[in-house]
Amino acid sequence: MNCVTLIMVTASFLSWTAAIFHHSKKGKEKALQYLVEPPVYAEVTSRRGENVTLPCVLRIKPSHYRVKWTKVDPLHRGVENVVLITNGHADKHYGPLGPRARLRRAHALDISLLLSGLQLEDDGQYRCEVINGIEDESVDITLRIDGVVFPYQSSSGRYKLSYIEAKEACREQDGTLATYKQLYRAWTEGLDWCNAGWLNDGTVHYPILDPRPACGGDLPPGIRSYGPKDRTQEHYDAFCFTSTTEGVVFYVPGPLDFSEAVHACREKGANLARVGQLYSSWMFLGLDRCDGGWLQDGSVRFPIRTPREHCGGIPEPGVHSFGFPSKSLRLYGAYCYR
Repeated sequence: MNCVTLIMVTASFLSWTAAIFHHSKKGKEKALQYLVEPPVYAEVTSRRGENVTLPCVLRIKPSHYRVKWTKVDPLHRGVENVVLITNGHADKHYGPLGPRARLRRAHALDISLLLSGLQLEDDGQYRCEVINGIEDESVDITLRIDGVVFPYQSSSGRYKLSYIEAKEACREQDGTLATYKQLYRAWTEGLDWCNAGWLNDGTVHYPILDPRPACGGDLPPGIRSYGPKDRTQEHYDAFCFTSTTEGVVFYVPGPLDFSEAVHACREKGANLARVGQLYSSWMFLGLDRCDGGWLQDGSVRFPIRTPREHCGGIPEPGVHSFGFPSKSLRLYGAYCYR
């Protein structure tokens, strides 16, 4: 096993998670001339499917200027993901975000960005930049998609997923590979998981609240890191991230085998739920049920909001798993999504 490093919460990390204000290229100490500086922690929180406004307001309006909104990509420094550029008269939209973006223009100095139909991938840092001749100023705003992180393992067993396979597995379960910040937030909210998993930047981590010999020994609680790993040659589990869904998950009683579970959901105009959809209903809709049920990937799970004695003695709230039993077993019900 590779040497495990504990990532501690330090001032440098806190400054990284806060919004970073990038002022004029002539120097960060120069006061903003054209833009109103946002609050120190410039973070906007929303959920998948919702509309959101990223605030940006001019202090003064130059006679000739352009406004450029970009999404900052921490994985590819120097790469500009332009969303929208305007000269005040005409707007030009770019990339996958462009069709869902427009300026709010609530008043003459308002250059705030409106994003509609938020997707999981929209989470991240955005830059509002004013360009006036050879001068430019910018402020950064963080958009956080409110969601839940869930560990995911291949049906073939522990540590079977390459980076690409992990990314695809999360997508198939209605999620994306989690970011480090999303995993960190989940850890602060109680996520404790011993198996290491891929994150979206190609690094491998696992979150520990209760140190124990099998999970890195006596190191203090924290996010344990294996660092960057070979994306094709090395294999781990995955940490996926999902948010609210348009539909609802409901339970159909068993006993059913897997094929019967598929049919039972279809009879009700639904499909077997994906893992991310079950986590979303547990997190945002309060789904709480003791009964194990089949999911689309062939796993059997059940969601608990209030732990109680007759629910298998499970001490913690969460979505609990029976793994991937034989699909011929007629022991479980079905969790359907409609």
